[in-house]
Amino acid sequence: MPAEITWWGHATCTVEDSGLRILTDPLFARRLAHLRRRRGAVPPAEACRADLVLVSHLHADHLHVPSLARVSPGARLVVPRGAARAVPALRKLDHLRLTEVSAGEEFEEGGVRVRAVPARHDGRRLPLGPQLSPALGYVLSGQTRTYFAGDTGLFDAMAEEVGEVDVALLPVGGWGPRLGPEHLDAGRAAQALARIGAAHAVPVHYGTYWPIGLDAVRPHEFHAPGQEFVRLAAVRAPGSRVLRLDHGESVRPEVRR
Repeated sequence: MPAEITWWGHATCTVEDSGLRILTDPLFARRLAHLRRRRGAVPPAEACRADLVLVSHLHADHLHVPSLARVSPGARLVVPRGAARAVPALRKLDHLRLTEVSAGEEFEEGGVRVRAVPARHDGRRLPLGPQLSPALGYVLSGQTRTYFAGDTGLFDAMAEEVGEVDVALLPVGGWGPRLGPEHLDAGRAAQALARIGAAHAVPVHYGTYWPIGLDAVRPHEFHAPGQEFVRLAAVRAPGSRVLRLDHGESVRPEVRR
């Protein structure tokens, strides 16, 4: 049976494949520093249930220790190599099984093969610290081949590193009115989809958090990226189908091989 994907907001998704519940970059907060959750309820307790948790990089909206503390005891927590040194609080999450990986490493959990792949993004724990840990994406191979991009810009070897996948979970926006080159906006995400050639794409990392006090500053950057990605992907990756979800909505993409 194909994997079921639920988008909880920002970069947080649950991928259920081969009986395994995989959670990506869990962020269950109503507020994070200067960011406020503007759309979608805080995910329910169900979202905290996971067998495997994948963290793409150390930025606080992707590696959020209080959210990780809510994850099911016994889950395996996979982080970029060097994360435990950069974020010592990870060592206190003794209810989770911590694993550090680098790009190119693979492991198997519950019948799903997981491969860490490179991302073009600053992996530091900001605002302090040297470059102690890389940013990663992950490719899951079970009944469905799913690519979770984390946060990344376009890079030349993207298609080669990711390989053939059925579904791509692609970031299409951010949490502020400006995005640098180490991010995908709707246009660059459509280019990434064209390079990867996934049959399906789910846009994530948009329309959830926004800086307090900036409600009137370029609000289209908050609301528009998902639908803009649908429009641009139809032009740049016409062979792919975009599945745009609401917060808390699930989909089971059809897989043909």
